[in-house]
Amino acid sequence: MNPLRTVCLMACLLAASVMANPQSRSNSLNGVDQPSNWVSPREIEELPSLKQVTLNKLQEMSLEEGASLLDKLYHLSQFNGVFKPEYKPEPSQVRGYIVGENGQKIQFNLNNFVQTVKRQQNFGDDEVTIFIQGLPQQSSQVQKATRKLVQAYQQRYNLQPYPGTDSDSSSSEEQQQRRKQNDDQDDTKTGDLIVIQLGDAIENFEQYATLDIERIGEIIGNRLVELTNTVNVPQEIIHLIGSGPAAHVAGVAGRQFTRQTGHKLRRITALDPSKIYGKPEEKLTGLARGDADFVDAIHTSAYGMGTSERLANVDFYPNGPATGVPGAENVVEAAMRATRYFAESVRPGNERNFPSVAASSYKEYKQNKGYGKRAYMGIATDFDLEGDYMLQVNSKSPFGRSTPAQTQSGYHAVHQPWRQSSSQASHRQ
Repeated sequence: MNPLRTVCLMACLLAASVMANPQSRSNSLNGVDQPSNWVSPREIEELPSLKQVTLNKLQEMSLEEGASLLDKLYHLSQFNGVFKPEYKPEPSQVRGYIVGENGQKIQFNLNNFVQTVKRQQNFGDDEVTIFIQGLPQQSSQVQKATRKLVQAYQQRYNLQPYPGTDSDSSSSEEQQQRRKQNDDQDDTKTGDLIVIQLGDAIENFEQYATLDIERIGEIIGNRLVELTNTVNVPQEIIHLIGSGPAAHVAGVAGRQFTRQTGHKLRRITALDPSKIYGKPEEKLTGLARGDADFVDAIHTSAYGMGTSERLANVDFYPNGPATGVPGAENVVEAAMRATRYFAESVRPGNERNFPSVAASSYKEYKQNKGYGKRAYMGIATDFDLEGDYMLQVNSKSPFGRSTPAQTQSGYHAVHQPWRQSSSQASHRQ
């Protein structure tokens, strides 16, 4: 029998005996039902083994089927600590690349990451974006979302000639207009992009669910400390982005950076942050507001691969907290939409494609009962935002429902330029 099933069956039997004896119950602030209240031993027996659950299998399921399976696995994992954070990929296993000025990929692993950065001319002269990929690229949907994000930053940072047509993201007229914008811009590099391919070190759901977020996050955090100390990259220009479980890794990395330096990274963005299946005992883990000067999150699979929990200074819920978003046919595609939305906002001229308003529920939003000023999800999110924001999105690209804004030259053209004010440095924590 699958060890997970054995443990869960025992857990259900124990829970049943507890439920039969009201005096033995303990109050729970979380209000989480015991497993015996919502899943039967027969359903547990029918669960696949963890190694049988792959991205391809989840993509073959409907959105509802995939979400139901993950929901059962998650709730069972929270009862009696079925999953332990025991999967610890070695730094040499976690590979990545720097996108060069001509669009080439300069490979590294976490052991030689800083040494590789040192060899790059003019690295960190402007902004530095580090994207931590949280799911393996064996999935075509993960590949596509990552490619779109990289291409968007290549265009934004002038890291290559205009990449040509992108038929699924814009019309021919829009493509010609953006080519003209690109031709009119100075071709000087305006930023650096690093991709850490953590997801490619995850082979199956067992490794996904038992990933030691704390350990890998601390390793990346220590590398960022080296980056600021030995390469002289100011932390004020570092934007850390994580998708899925890597969103929580980014949070831990930010905290580790602060512990080691006394300063905070400028921004952490979470793209459909995942549920945490394997949690360390007696220790909080994962992403939280405060892990950087500003933390924002986009939830596109809140009841699927993601979480509905509010984790950041501002949490965006396209079409409200749900299993997925319009056009997503399975939980993997739904999770990757957060990356696709953010990528769309990164492209020059699209910074304000995703207007949103604060609302306590999607119903309230639909009834035009949102409150406060309009905000923009994506690269142009204002750093003074707080709370939950709702918006509607299209089922196909372009996903944003707003017309393109005027082209802005870079990330710090949207926010407060780090060089413009020395007062920020004196207020860093």
